[in-house]
Amino acid sequence: MTAPGLNIWSHPGLLSALAAEDWGAVLRTYRGLSGLSQTKVGERVGLAQPDVSDIERGRRRVTSGEVRQRIVGGLGAPGHVAEPYRAPVAGLVLPGPGPDADLLARITGATEATHKADAATLDWLDRLLAEHRSAEDLIGSRPLVGLMQQQLRAVVDLFAGARGPIAGRVVRLASEHAQFLAWMAQDQGQTAAALAWYDRSHDWALEAGDADMAATTLSMKAHLAWSGGQGDRAVRLAEAAHWSAPDASPGVRGMAAQMAARGHALVGAGGDAHRLLDEAQTLITRASHHPEDEPAWMYFYGETWFMLQRGMIAMHLRDWSGAVGHLRTGLAGLEDQYRRDRTWYGCCLAHAYAGAQEAAEALTVALPLVPDAATIGRPHSWNELHVTAAALLRAGAKEGRLLVEALQQRD
Repeated sequence: MTAPGLNIWSHPGLLSALAAEDWGAVLRTYRGLSGLSQTKVGERVGLAQPDVSDIERGRRRVTSGEVRQRIVGGLGAPGHVAEPYRAPVAGLVLPGPGPDADLLARITGATEATHKADAATLDWLDRLLAEHRSAEDLIGSRPLVGLMQQQLRAVVDLFAGARGPIAGRVVRLASEHAQFLAWMAQDQGQTAAALAWYDRSHDWALEAGDADMAATTLSMKAHLAWSGGQGDRAVRLAEAAHWSAPDASPGVRGMAAQMAARGHALVGAGGDAHRLLDEAQTLITRASHHPEDEPAWMYFYGETWFMLQRGMIAMHLRDWSGAVGHLRTGLAGLEDQYRRDRTWYGCCLAHAYAGAQEAAEALTVALPLVPDAATIGRPHSWNELHVTAAALLRAGAKEGRLLVEALQQRD
């Protein structure tokens, strides 16, 4: 038997099945090599055990690009193998692994200035970026990626004609745009692109002397590690955000402490998780008293956000009743404009109910979220609903099959 990991993907039979897009053979071969059950494989790819069985037996065809991506990503196919099978939405993915090749050349002045940079123009671009952040909360990231890439190019083109403090503002604004593009790539499950954009944003933040953004990019890379199940890496990156930028705002330092808490919780270190969560709450409370001292991208931080994070920590520690209480309270205070976040945390609440063996409540929460999870919530919210369905099925609850049926209509 081959040990789970990259060695599995050196097996010619598995590679051949993937190349042929024979997803039943992929699942069967992977299980044979890893020794995992259909239930365990289903947990990795966000499918219920009966669905894994149906795909393996040829009773169900995999026609959705989203399901193909979940299988490839969940089974850990190496990047050079996985890339052709991601089936991205045309025109809405970042070119290559991230920033385009000539972007760095333009920020360092390799092109001639065609627009004059002045304070009024940069003020307008600041406001435009803020509006796009708010729009992304409501409609999700996919409709905005191409627009934000174009907007970043417009910012970069101002650099060659900028002088003195204006040049520093251009670099800072470019850093903020790159961070937003990184977040949108992360939101769409494009890990390589997200890492490339976070690195670019971090470099520009250092060049601009922006401690808040430099720390934020490290915290967001910690978030990316957390979302990939890498708790220890999330802790290290969050700690780096803390010690590398001691002059960052209280809110930014609170973000770092909260991300470290989530990393600790992911590996079961409850004491460290709760200690850092308390530290984060102190910092976030201080930040809420002086919002004018916080950077523009910290607009969503506050007590409601913090309550939701407590719910996430509780979920990692399998404190299902605590997770239900915190998530319900947080969702009650989350405004409708945060549609994407309401979808995500709502899916987490459904999962918490399933963990607490409250199947009826889990289904009641989950079903109304299916449309938004299928549109603005892919892949994260969508996968969370599949995990919830799998948990209900493992518990023998009929609600699991009802949720599976609702998901299959949009898979």
